Amino acid sequence: MTSFVEAARREKLKELVRRGIAPYAYHFDRTTLARDAVAAYRAGDETRHALAGRLVAMRPHGKTTFAHLADASGKLQLYFKLDELGADAYGALELLDLGDCVGVEGPLFTTKTGEITVRVQRVTLLAKALRPLPLGKEDASGVKHGELSDPELRARQRYADLAVHAEVRELFRLRARVIAYLRRFLDGRGYLEVETPVLQPVYGGAAARPFSTHYEALDATFYLRIADELYLKRCIVGGLERVYEIAHDFRNEGMSRFHNPEFTMAEWYEAYADYHDMAELTEAMVAGMVEELFGTTLLERHGATLSFARPFARQDYFTLVREHAGLDLTRATDADLRAVLKRHNATDADQLAGAKLVDEVFKTCVEPKLVQPTFVFDYPIALSPLAKPKRDDPAKVERWELFVLHRELANAFSELNDPDEQRRRFEQQSALRAAGDAEAHQVDEDYLRALEYGMPPAGGVGLGVDRLLMVLADQSNIREVILFPMLRPQ
Repeated sequence: MTSFVEAARREKLKELVRRGIAPYAYHFDRTTLARDAVAAYRAGDETRHALAGRLVAMRPHGKTTFAHLADASGKLQLYFKLDELGADAYGALELLDLGDCVGVEGPLFTTKTGEITVRVQRVTLLAKALRPLPLGKEDASGVKHGELSDPELRARQRYADLAVHAEVRELFRLRARVIAYLRRFLDGRGYLEVETPVLQPVYGGAAARPFSTHYEALDATFYLRIADELYLKRCIVGGLERVYEIAHDFRNEGMSRFHNPEFTMAEWYEAYADYHDMAELTEAMVAGMVEELFGTTLLERHGATLSFARPFARQDYFTLVREHAGLDLTRATDADLRAVLKRHNATDADQLAGAKLVDEVFKTCVEPKLVQPTFVFDYPIALSPLAKPKRDDPAKVERWELFVLHRELANAFSELNDPDEQRRRFEQQSALRAAGDAEAHQVDEDYLRALEYGMPPAGGVGLGVDRLLMVLADQSNIREVILFPMLRPQ
């Protein structure tokens, strides 16, 4: 149903066409941005500028009209005068609305109130907005009313969210800078960026349920990748000794503040390295990124002062569980683990067993204590089917996870390169699948064949780009840092 406001705008559209004014332009020769035009004027440059953007305010006063134009750099006041534009062009201003995209040309001057302003000598309509943007109005106390503020509506109509909130545009510029830094950092250390399949005949590299699709040409089921790991390690086998990929992965799981079914991972693998080397590299990457982006290693986030100064804390998985859950994992039974979860009011403790119980105890009792950047080392072997056993303790694996603000940001292994041991691990996972665990790994015969050709020792890391952005941008919901997050269909 068309609203009264939209109907009025469509009438203006008809009148524009009747007057021979094109409502949707093909091109405009913009010479500068608002911010740069103001800087040039302050430096004494009186050049005539051509600017383009959205109208975000209009104040007609008879034969003169003041307005504000907003572009990617900020806002700039416009001054329209009947004598300057002529009757036809000035009269067409009444057909413009807030949100319309326009181009203006003219010199800058300073008004009596001291505001730098464009004296418009020519105005061109570039796109008529048929729906009003939810810009909101600011009262005398600075409080905005009628602004787009509902989180779900903002995510659902991200185009409107971006158009009216400069801070949201800045967040996604920050995201682009983070990804650019990751590439520059890894490129600078001799890593090669590669691309691996999104559609895979056998999915793997993580414990997750996949999305599936039917490939008509082959009459076969394929899966959207849940991780890049197994294909990147195939590259290591083939002699590409340092590889990385920044890619979208897909997991058919629930949505939460920390989970979106489509998400961005950065993964990198290095031959002849182990998980200690990967911790050093990841620490240098994250600390350097924070320093470059913010000019400091201290960030105030969610009420905590986070220090990204090196070295980050390093803790032992088993020690943390003993300290915060009161359990010795080398002796604890499933009953012991369930008892701890029930004391913490976990609702599904009776449905979990084995490795999933251990994982849930860690998530419930330990993760809430991990605020500062912290590497947690040496996980139980049952939790890590792709990692090498710890050199002095085969009940553990050489794996770490990096936590900040209670969130896992990165995961790393000394990569398992024994094909026979990898087959045993896959078969154990296959038994779990047969018992009903939909997230257990499949047996990937092609990956096992690759290992049989010989994979050198290697270290690998997976970094959750979206979760890292949540910390850096001080956001508590993952959909705030994804341009177009998954939402329930309307």
